[in-house]
Amino acid sequence: MIKDLPMHGKRVGVYINTRRMLCQVCTKTFSETLPDVDERRAMTKRLLTWIGKQCIERTFSSIAKEVGVVEGTVRAIFKDYVEELEKTFHYETPKWMGIDEIHLIKPRGVIANLQNNTMFDMLKNRNKDTMIHYLSNLKDRDHIQYFAMDMWAPYRDACIAVVPQAKIVIDKFHVVKMANEAVEKVRKGLRERLTIKEKRGLMHDRFVLLKRESQLTDEESLKLSGWVKNYAELGMAYRLKEDFFKIYDCTSPDEAQGMYLDWKSRITPEVEGRISRSRARLGQLGTVDTEYFDHPVTNAYTECLNGLIRIMNRVWQGYSFEALRAKILFAEGAMKLQNAKPKFERKEQQPRPPKPVRELTIGRVAMAPPPNAPCFGWLYQET
Repeated sequence: MIKDLPMHGKRVGVYINTRRMLCQVCTKTFSETLPDVDERRAMTKRLLTWIGKQCIERTFSSIAKEVGVVEGTVRAIFKDYVEELEKTFHYETPKWMGIDEIHLIKPRGVIANLQNNTMFDMLKNRNKDTMIHYLSNLKDRDHIQYFAMDMWAPYRDACIAVVPQAKIVIDKFHVVKMANEAVEKVRKGLRERLTIKEKRGLMHDRFVLLKRESQLTDEESLKLSGWVKNYAELGMAYRLKEDFFKIYDCTSPDEAQGMYLDWKSRITPEVEGRISRSRARLGQLGTVDTEYFDHPVTNAYTECLNGLIRIMNRVWQGYSFEALRAKILFAEGAMKLQNAKPKFERKEQQPRPPKPVRELTIGRVAMAPPPNAPCFGWLYQET
């Protein structure tokens, strides 16, 4: 029996009578070959292709149950399918490359194409040697113009060593979030001087301190003013946080450098220890961080991709790294579906049909239907 594509939710098998041949030279027996049937498995070739495509978005066990094979067979078919895809698909080296990491049992390297918002590759780890080896073997690496990454030193060192002509842009969200971390440290440092009631109030109002001043409502502004006026240290930390965010609103490196020097001069000794990490990171302005103001490239899509990878890892829990990488790579990379139409599009307003006209007669009410339309009106007549 040869297995074929499932039909209407039912498993399909084809019984074929084959002839057995005898070789007159070597006296060995063999069966005649069947077209469109895999030589290693009793399946049609279109069933193998269908299983490989379904494995990208579905679990192996669900496919095995639908086809009527063991899960190990589906895994082997998917492995062969991925090997064939990697031979036929050609990934164009992106001009804007995003580098980040995600923790799946251990840290894994994530490479994204920031121009097309697609997955480019996934590495076993994020070590410097791994990054150097990957970038060195990358085809057309001279086409890379910008790298977007966080402040992990091995990323920067590997990119400078292999692709020195590319500009390195530190993702601004990794820098500005340190300002919120500094405010949180100042807030937590005040808890020892507060009563239990004030501690609870400050805990519930912590999101007001982390919110941008321009986005506060009237009620939130009133809560904020109470905390910053009663506790000068917290007020200074909040004001420094807001000014820290405004640095990345600048349009030129010189303007950003001037705002940073002004921001640095207003740091008081009370909050200096809380924001030392942020100041040290932002102190790199003039080396790599200034590239953002000339080339505002962010790593937002790579961060979004990490969230999708976590969801896929929960759904496909227990899969090997190679299987998980293949599923993610072809689902969010080569086979990513693009919207053929915009999500929302403006359409011309169609003219409304004329309203029904009521004709009043003595002892009778009738509904006059629109022209060229069937009449479903009711006729009432007094008795």
